[in-house]
Amino acid sequence: MPEPVRLPYSQLDQLPDRDPEETAEWRASLDAVTRAAGPHRATYLMRRALEHNGAPGLAPLETDYVNTIPTSAEPAFPGDPAMEARITAWNRWNAAAMVTRGSRFGVGGHIATFASAAWLYETGFNHFFRGKEGDGSGDQLYIQGHASPGIYARAFLDGRLTEDHLDHFRQESGGKGLPSYPHPRRLPWLWEFPTVSMGLGPLSAIYQARFNRYLQGRGIKDTANSHVWAFLGDGEMDEPESTAALALAGREGLDNLTFVINCNLQRLDGPVRANFKIVQELESQFRAAGWNVVKSLWGSAWDELFQLDTTGALVRRLRQVPDAQFQTYATRDVAYVREHFFGAEPALAEMAKVLTDAKIAECFHTSRGGHEARKVYAAYKAAVGFKGAPTVILAQTVKGYTLGPGFESKNANHQMKKLSGKEFRAMRDLLDLPIPDSRLDEDLVPYGHPGADSPEVRYLQERRAALGGPAPARRLHASAALPQPEERAFKALHKGSGKQEMATTMAFVRLAKDLMRDKETGRRWVPIVPDEARTFGMESLFPSAGIYSPKGQTYEPVDRDQLMYYKEATDGQILNEGITEAGAMADFIAAATSYATHGEPMIPFYIFYSMFGWQRTADQMWQLADQLGKGFIVGATAGRTTLTGEGLQHADGHSHLIASTNPASLNYDPAFAYEIAVIVKDGLRRMYGETAPGEDSNVFYYLTVYNEPKVQPAMPEGVEEGILKGLYRFKEAAGATSETPRTQLLASGTAIHWALEAQELLAADWGVAADVWSATSWGELRRDALACDAARLDGEDRIPYVTRALAGAPGPVVAVSDWMRAVPDQIAPWVEQDWVSIGTDGFGLSDTREAARRHFGVDAQSVVVQTLAALARRGEVKPETVKEARQRYGL
Repeated sequence: MPEPVRLPYSQLDQLPDRDPEETAEWRASLDAVTRAAGPHRATYLMRRALEHNGAPGLAPLETDYVNTIPTSAEPAFPGDPAMEARITAWNRWNAAAMVTRGSRFGVGGHIATFASAAWLYETGFNHFFRGKEGDGSGDQLYIQGHASPGIYARAFLDGRLTEDHLDHFRQESGGKGLPSYPHPRRLPWLWEFPTVSMGLGPLSAIYQARFNRYLQGRGIKDTANSHVWAFLGDGEMDEPESTAALALAGREGLDNLTFVINCNLQRLDGPVRANFKIVQELESQFRAAGWNVVKSLWGSAWDELFQLDTTGALVRRLRQVPDAQFQTYATRDVAYVREHFFGAEPALAEMAKVLTDAKIAECFHTSRGGHEARKVYAAYKAAVGFKGAPTVILAQTVKGYTLGPGFESKNANHQMKKLSGKEFRAMRDLLDLPIPDSRLDEDLVPYGHPGADSPEVRYLQERRAALGGPAPARRLHASAALPQPEERAFKALHKGSGKQEMATTMAFVRLAKDLMRDKETGRRWVPIVPDEARTFGMESLFPSAGIYSPKGQTYEPVDRDQLMYYKEATDGQILNEGITEAGAMADFIAAATSYATHGEPMIPFYIFYSMFGWQRTADQMWQLADQLGKGFIVGATAGRTTLTGEGLQHADGHSHLIASTNPASLNYDPAFAYEIAVIVKDGLRRMYGETAPGEDSNVFYYLTVYNEPKVQPAMPEGVEEGILKGLYRFKEAAGATSETPRTQLLASGTAIHWALEAQELLAADWGVAADVWSATSWGELRRDALACDAARLDGEDRIPYVTRALAGAPGPVVAVSDWMRAVPDQIAPWVEQDWVSIGTDGFGLSDTREAARRHFGVDAQSVVVQTLAALARRGEVKPETVKEARQRYGL
């Protein structure tokens, strides 16, 4: 045996060795084992020594490619294996039949994912997943999106869906169809969590588990018995969101959370890790993040092989074979496996001599830990029994299992949408289902059902009754409505700020702080910020509301002697997530849907740097809409010209345009503090109180607020309706006559101040009378106009609010905002006057506010010039006036 290769140096050389003699003895022992039994034996002994006492930091990050729970340690299976196998067979059949029947309409569907994961779900439904008929929360199930046909098939078996429902899979326009994937907005009684936007499921599951602890810590809901289960794909784990919060879950010891990763070794186009091993990679990643890892890789057929492995050759070979090669073994004949797997070394060749072809075929083609109820049950029981850390179960399966050789382990099976009649016959025989050949000769493959009073259905329903009712299920609670807060907080902003300057960001924070003191609803507010709370003036909330931490505060804060010191507490109200907008949005979604998940309505407000909201996490905002979430999203330091010196990456001029694409988002760009008060008050009513006829309460509010201090005026009388609908006249022109050129200036957010200055310049310098309008919501004006257009097609005489509001207002309309022109241009088709918009199109830049606004042509002087140009086109001022104005203002 050659001497082992030694590195010329070690990181340990930098540390003092308190006992060099002992170190030398350990090295000598390892050298002796290596010479006598080889490096594999030496590695084995080292790993067993590290695992011996289980101390944190000692266990290796990667273990052998075998089951974590040996067969001898598996708990007794409490169910009826034969009965559960029959139930699973019906589910497999109906899932495949549903997708195949739908394929005649070209609507697609996925078969192979559920085929591989059927036992992962069935074992949970029969023995672990708690329903909502107990404490109202139950367990939270994040179902892998592509497995939805199997969940529908099970709901059909237990009577919650009919054949007609299944025949409308992916055909929703008639109102009774089944959505492609888990989608609460489309099927709100069944699905709780939308998961098919890959990566968002695992991220949200972690923050849901954490929010459960938050509710418990704050005494709002006892969630001790709620467990979060996230079913994921091994390919999905490549999404950055999938692993973004693993350290958070490990750090906070979220043992109310289990990830079940279906490791069928395939993603959508081929192997997940063709030349490597995804299971081993994931194990290292999760262990390093502080998770408990349970591997369920091999079925019971492998027991004989491991018993024969007296030299460790089989275990070594399993660690060596890359995933793509193992996928090939699952599709090739036994001769190929004998040559390419067992022929790798003499010890394996000797083992293969005593194995029958049938045994090898069973092991390499189908026998996986994720395909056996006993193996899956053992893994789940270990997960729910583990305390102090979250658990990930790495369950190996065959993608397309039971669908036949045309599907199993084939790279293309994600795109394969139907089975042939021959394949259905083979599947029927394999699953031993009582479906006669005559039914398979029909044009459409039949659904199968053993009967509403069959032993299978009774067993299924009895198991669900014992676990607290149907699952998955989404429930609404009559107690979800909240009383409206006292008027005092809102009226404080109605009064204005007197002579004091106050940014609208600060106005919102003051309002939120006052509402958090409300005796009825104050404790239900959930302030969320991804760090920089001090930027938004929220530091005053630290000592009064506290920052949530499961450990409380185990240190003395450096600013403890100050009034606004940094206070953490187990019952803290603020979720201060650090620098993670994705994590903060996941927090928001959990809080925004607590009214359904737990029957406990919460009022989240998430405040963030405006640029890092819709641009960075728009996918999660769609997830929020899909999940029927409610709350206030606040883009602070908004606008493209308000952040002096911050430059391109912070200058937001487009979020309102992105937000306008989301049907559930009500988007407001308030100019004044009192507008914020009116919007928030009505938002609380609409989302948490009494809705008006035709209103949808399943919405959320997006407000943009600015960091530019201005004197806040008192609220004029009678403007509430205009604020909520999106437009009202704030300041009418003074002293205009019939001969005076007239114009209408529409402005949102901080641009109202440029419009007001332009109003004065137009009157003083050019004799033009301008009315100034506050456009609180370009998006709501457009939403109303589109609804009116649709109503007119049905014969209703409805005129858009923006058209009515501006009716008779003389002169051209000039719209200005701190956003790109496409934002106000949303309402242009319904403005009857001549229309001009100006905005901050292009990239942001660093400079003073004044210089930036001059650069984009949105300052008061630029508004004046654009207005004069519009009037010149109408012949109401001389054309040379425009040139004169440009010269006067240095434009």
